[in-house]
Amino acid sequence: MERSSSTVVRLPPGFRFHPTDEELVAQYLKRKVLSYPVPAGIIPEIDFLRHNPADLPGGSEGERYFFNQREAKYHNGSRSNRATRSGSGYWKASGKDKPIISSRSNQIIGFKKTLVFYQGKPPRGTRTDWIMHEYRLANDLMVTSTNWVLCRIFKKKRNSRVEVEFMDHAEIERPGTPPPLSESSCVTENSDENGEEVSSQ
Repeated sequence: MERSSSTVVRLPPGFRFHPTDEELVAQYLKRKVLSYPVPAGIIPEIDFLRHNPADLPGGSEGERYFFNQREAKYHNGSRSNRATRSGSGYWKASGKDKPIISSRSNQIIGFKKTLVFYQGKPPRGTRTDWIMHEYRLANDLMVTSTNWVLCRIFKKKRNSRVEVEFMDHAEIERPGTPPPLSESSCVTENSDENGEEVSSQ
């Protein structure tokens, strides 16, 4: 594998990194939080609030994966900061958080939050085709002060079967994603008009 100057590892031709939600949580995020070695060092640490989605390392085609530390909007609050530092846009949550179920224990091991990037300032931003899936661990005891999450970012294709229509309970899935292991859902955070979340934990 080749590592670029932006710390993104490039796989050899013919290889694809296409992990499942369960693998991302159990094999990558959990190990990252616990400071254990991950299976492959191909997910870099990125402060994505410093970048617009199109400017993130790895190119604009396909999916990109990053570890990120969630940043609180206020020191004494639970809201997550979702606005880029340049003020050019912000990420806004959509729909309910999806539980990630372990195929071994049938227990919830994490949650996936879907967010969409808006250009401009809230609440009058313009919706774009950039989608982010943010993964976090389910067990509060596993979360340290570093507050690590794992992010999958991709751009929805206009001719894709996946249409971004924001309903109260809509969730945006990438094309080819297998059906969820559980039909249950759990809302752990709510978004406000600025694209920030208010934790219920």
